Amino acid sequence: MAAAATAAPPPAVATALSALLRRGASRSHSLRVSSRPRCVSSDAVAEAEPAPARRGGHAGTRLEEAVPAAEGRSRVDAWISARLGGGGVSRARVQASIRAGLVAVNGRPVSKVSQTVKGGDKVSCTVSELQPLRAEAEDIPLDIVYEDEHLLVVNKPAHMVVHPAPGNANGTLVNAILHHCKISTFTCLARSPIYDECPESSDDDVDVFDVDQFSIGEVSSEVREAIVRPGIVHRLDKGTSGLLVVAKDEHSHAQLAEQFKLHTISRVYISLTCGVPSPNSARIEVPISRDPNNRIRMVAAPGSGHRYVKHAASRYKVREVFCAGGSALVEWRLETGRTHQIRAHAKYLGNPLLGDETYGGTKSMALSLLRPRTPSKYHGDLTNLVSKIDRPCLHAALLGFKHPHSGKVLEFSCPPPDDFTEVLDELRRVTPTSEGQDSDSAAQV
Repeated sequence: MAAAATAAPPPAVATALSALLRRGASRSHSLRVSSRPRCVSSDAVAEAEPAPARRGGHAGTRLEEAVPAAEGRSRVDAWISARLGGGGVSRARVQASIRAGLVAVNGRPVSKVSQTVKGGDKVSCTVSELQPLRAEAEDIPLDIVYEDEHLLVVNKPAHMVVHPAPGNANGTLVNAILHHCKISTFTCLARSPIYDECPESSDDDVDVFDVDQFSIGEVSSEVREAIVRPGIVHRLDKGTSGLLVVAKDEHSHAQLAEQFKLHTISRVYISLTCGVPSPNSARIEVPISRDPNNRIRMVAAPGSGHRYVKHAASRYKVREVFCAGGSALVEWRLETGRTHQIRAHAKYLGNPLLGDETYGGTKSMALSLLRPRTPSKYHGDLTNLVSKIDRPCLHAALLGFKHPHSGKVLEFSCPPPDDFTEVLDELRRVTPTSEGQDSDSAAQV
C-alpha cells in the first residue's frame, strides 16, 4: 500500500486522491519496513493498572411501570430502553442491568435480554453502574502505514471494531495494538451513555477515551493514564475501512485530540452512493442526533431541539458518475467528526451510501437505480455485484496532521480495499459511454 508522509499543499490532496483511484488493484507498501521503531518506552511496556470502578451518571435510576394493555409483545430490553433512552440511558446499559439481575417482570427477576413483555406486565428496573472494560492483547495482523516512537497510522480493514465495548470485547483494533505494543492488558471505562454505540460501535467522534466524555466525578491520574494508553484519538465505523492515527503517549494523545477538536486535521473519505448528490459539490451544515425511533442510527435533524443534537458539517464533491446517474463516487471532507456523520448526511441528501442498509442504501434501492440506466446485458452482473456488498462503501483515503512532537505536517494516503475497488471497477465497466470514449474518462465530473 502506498503512503506519503510529506508536507503537501492543498492541491496535492486532490492529486493524491486521483492517483489512488487510478491505481486500482496496485498495492505497494513502501513504508512498511522491518526497521521501523516499535513501542519501547517505559510507559508502553508497563501493564496499565486497573481503573477503579466508579458510579456512572445514571446508576441507581429506577423504573417501575406497567406495560399498557394495548401494547403487543416486545423485548424487555427494548421496552425499558424506549422509556429511559430519553434520559441518556443506552440499551447496552439496560442489557447490563438485566444481566446483573436488576430487572424484574411481575416481581420475578429476568436474566435474558430477549425476554418478552406484554400488555399488563409490571416491569421494574434499576440501572446498573458503568463497569470498566478490560481488553486483552490479541495477535491480530495490522496494516501499519507509519510508525515512530510517538504514534502509528493504521489502515483499518472493514468489519473491525476500533475499541472494546459491551458485546465487542475481542477482535478489536485496540486488542491488536496491545499485542503490537507489547502491552498485555488495558483497562478503560465504559463510555458515557450518551456515547454508547450500537452493536457495531463507533464512527468518528474524536478522543474516545477522553475523560471529558464521562458524565460524572473526578478522575484520578491512574485512571487517566489507563484511559489514554493506547491512545485511540478518533474512530472509524466498523464497516468503514481506511486510515486512523493512534497515539503512544499522553502528550501525543492530547496534542492530536486538540487538532481534531480544532478541526485542523485533514480527512478525506471516498464513498459510493445510491444515485448522485445534487449539486455536484456543496457544504452540508445539518446537526446530527440519535434517531429516537432507532438507537443504532443517527439522524440529520435541521432545527432539532433534541437534547443531544450536535453541530455537524461536511463538504462533498462528486468525482465520477456511473450508469447515467444510478451511482456516484463521492469525496467527503469532514469539518466535524460525529457518529455516522457521512452516512447520516448522505441519507439527508437522498443518496445513502451503497451497501448501507441502516441508512437506506439497500440492495433493492441500488438495483432500482442502476438497472434501468444500464444495458440489459449487464443486469445479471449488477445483481451479482450488489448481492456481494456487505458493508457501506466508505473508505478513509487521506489523513493529514501535525506531528505532536516535531510539528511537521504528515499526510498519508491509502487506496480502498479490494471489495470497494471491485464494485468501483464494475460500475465503470457497465457505465455506457459515448462512441470512442473510454468509460473512465467519460464518467469523470
